[in-house]
Amino acid sequence: MNWQARMIAADDDFDGAPLLRREFGIDGGHGAVTNATLTLSALGVVEAWLNGRPVSDDLLTPGWSSYEWRLRYAEYDVTDLLAGDAGSAEGAEGGVGVLGIALGNGWYRGRLGWTGRSGFYGSELGAFAQLEVTFADGSTQTVVTDADGGWTAGPSPVLANDLYDGETIDARRRDDSWLSAGFAGDGWVGVHALDFDTAILTPYVGPRVHRWNELPVVEISTSPSGKTLVDFGQNLVGWVRVSVRGDEGAEVTIRHAEVLEHGELGTRPLRSALATDRYILSGGDDVFEPTFTFHGFRYAEVSGWPGELTADDLTAVAIGSDLERIGTFRSSDPMLNQFHENVVWGMRGNFVDVPTDCPQRDERLGWTGDIAAFAPTAAFLFDVDSFLSDWLIDLDAEQRHHDGIVGFVIPDVLKYTDGEIPTEFGPADSTAIWSDAAVWVPWTLYQAYGDQDVLGRQFDSMASHVRRVKSLLSPAGVWDGNFQFGDWLDPDAPPEDPAKAKADKGVVATACAYHSARIVAETAALLGRTEEQAEFERIATGLREAFNREYVNDGVVKSDCTTVYALAIVFGLLDAADEAAAGARLAELSAEAGYRISTGFAGTPFITDALTKTGHLDAAYRLLLERECPSWLYPVTMGATTIWERWDSMLPDGTINPGEMTSFNHYALGAVADWMHRVVGGLAPLAPGYAKVLVAPQPGGGITEAETTLDTPHGRVAVHWTVDGDELTVDAELPAGVDGVLRLPGQDDRQLSGGPVSVTVPFAAPALAAATASEK
Repeated sequence: MNWQARMIAADDDFDGAPLLRREFGIDGGHGAVTNATLTLSALGVVEAWLNGRPVSDDLLTPGWSSYEWRLRYAEYDVTDLLAGDAGSAEGAEGGVGVLGIALGNGWYRGRLGWTGRSGFYGSELGAFAQLEVTFADGSTQTVVTDADGGWTAGPSPVLANDLYDGETIDARRRDDSWLSAGFAGDGWVGVHALDFDTAILTPYVGPRVHRWNELPVVEISTSPSGKTLVDFGQNLVGWVRVSVRGDEGAEVTIRHAEVLEHGELGTRPLRSALATDRYILSGGDDVFEPTFTFHGFRYAEVSGWPGELTADDLTAVAIGSDLERIGTFRSSDPMLNQFHENVVWGMRGNFVDVPTDCPQRDERLGWTGDIAAFAPTAAFLFDVDSFLSDWLIDLDAEQRHHDGIVGFVIPDVLKYTDGEIPTEFGPADSTAIWSDAAVWVPWTLYQAYGDQDVLGRQFDSMASHVRRVKSLLSPAGVWDGNFQFGDWLDPDAPPEDPAKAKADKGVVATACAYHSARIVAETAALLGRTEEQAEFERIATGLREAFNREYVNDGVVKSDCTTVYALAIVFGLLDAADEAAAGARLAELSAEAGYRISTGFAGTPFITDALTKTGHLDAAYRLLLERECPSWLYPVTMGATTIWERWDSMLPDGTINPGEMTSFNHYALGAVADWMHRVVGGLAPLAPGYAKVLVAPQPGGGITEAETTLDTPHGRVAVHWTVDGDELTVDAELPAGVDGVLRLPGQDDRQLSGGPVSVTVPFAAPALAAATASEK
């Protein structure tokens, strides 16, 4: 880009939400405006208007990237806004245009993390805009942000704005005349240029954030303490749109939370995040939307409302990155369907520009471990190719500036916390699963969409991670020396110590290191990088040998718990005899736990696959369909509409888990949906991007019907099956030109080609897994 614009800031900060405007004459003598493009970015978040109309419905532009090296810009076709309707004054030659910009703190200057600090990236908000106009005769005109006297700045109705704490809007300060020509601008001030390197400007790779759904009020009630509570029926991410009329200067407050605890708003999980919006009324009809913040909530507590609050006064607005839904799942089990819907809503709420851990408390960071675990599920449910590719660019940038270390979060704001990270995390260095996101996420995108370019773009990052891990191995060749999250949030860990898991951290880390090394070796082969292929094959071989030498004894894996067996089996670390023994032991441990979950972040994405791979499909189904705590379906029995961070984020008596870290919207433990799609639904790729498809439903658990669909890069694939008595009927359809394999229990493989197929075969349900002691 030929940048003529400069990054500018208001001479007065105006409560952290200044407005900037410029009037400009439209050049005459060149005919009508035939094209106009606005390029927009900011230090902070920005919204823009041209001639009184918004340039887009995007939100929180330019999002959150690794601002030190990469600031995104958005481009908008604003021809219609500048040219106007045919014959209108706006479109006349020599007319006047008005470009208006509103700024907010966003991620750039707002609070980030749990330390209470803000302003990690800078102290001044900045606006960057370049409007390029083309006329009928081919001549052009450019209007830019600069400090040459054409721009002025003034106050907005926003008195406070923060992503964690909420927004305060004073409707008495609303005056849309600032967007019109001839605005006097009393009290407005000048602007100044900021020291800014335009070389870091980069176009969006992923989608932008927008409103994607609206939900009505389900119930208005009064709490035991007399508070007015509103239930929207769904845990979501966004805000409440408010329509209200009351006395001038009166204040309405909306406080948000995900759950109720004993009938009152459950705000303790928010920690220090206020999650509160305040609206000061104008005395007329007011509509409020706090677009410089967002909240994770199902419930709202409303105070100061004038008169009687009705359902028509409030609407929940769900926001998120603009993702296309491509995968679906449905079964004969209503609770399993609700669980799957919870996975979808949890993902949508945490894909707000960055793949975050949670959307509600004083955190909302791009934790690498969460997306490492969840990426296969995400890539099936929605087209996340560009979304995660954009995030991976930031991961690579952070890694390059940190000695090859992949941080706990991307963008890595924790590097600015000056030792305020809890000491149990230890010195920052690579850690299993979290740092493995550098390898697992691009590999997932390649498998899901078949585009090898992502591997080429990320190969240096992938290789750098594994090389860093190799440098951390002990003399015995295992990864057991530095801080590890391990099997984070093992349900048997105490609430105050989520890292105190049953699984040995060295076993978990070494298994993950092997998995990453093997993927990088395979990636190098695909890219024709033979030297690197040999290098990473040697690393993988060494890790496998060390794992078996140090951690395996006659099929028993050190620490003898479900997670270590799940990882060893799925990652292919064991020989055939040990794998069979490990599978049997995994099934035994699952039965001893009453088929209640006994894994955390490390084991949960893999345990059902490990059981399935070793012939214990019945045990996998019992785990999936268990309803007692801890289990995947326990939250559903408690009315959950998203996936919880802890298996028992809410205890059976309706009390919130006493742990400091308790969220009701975390997608990581929903990673089992990937197994549901492939094994229950029966739809999996046989080649990257589903260029060849495996149709292989494995019914069990008393489920009598399931349907799975996926819009692949080659077209739509659909699988539907029913069990009726002793017969299994499978109906499948593949896109034209796509071959596949039909693999059914007890049957030889059948080759498929594009088009529909219907097959009925004899079927015997899997034997019921061993009963638990209590059931006996």
